Amino acid sequence: MAWYLVKIVITSIIIVVVSEIGKFNSLMGSLLASIPLISVLGMIWMYQERVPIVKISAHSTGVFWMVLPSLPMFLLLPWLLDKHGWNFYSSLAVSLSVTILLYFLTVMVVRRYGILI
Repeated sequence: MAWYLVKIVITSIIIVVVSEIGKFNSLMGSLLASIPLISVLGMIWMYQERVPIVKISAHSTGVFWMVLPSLPMFLLLPWLLDKHGWNFYSSLAVSLSVTILLYFLTVMVVRRYGILI
């Protein structure tokens, strides 16, 4: 149980630090947020918990394929906010909905080509 608390605390601190830095320096906040911190931490936690390397490798491959359909969200959100004047939560909801749709499409496409994620 203590290990789960350590993981939660470290992960939470990183997220809070990135969001606080982003308030004052958008470039630095964007740079830090773009580093795959959650993925790296997840793989570190998996390794520390003696998850087989083959599973960590598969996890890394899956993250690669799932990052691709998430990228349009970072263009759609500001487009809806800036160009169309939508409010934040509506823009976020549409952006996340499109991302979820793209996740499903990506899974279907990569499976068609024999890539298991």
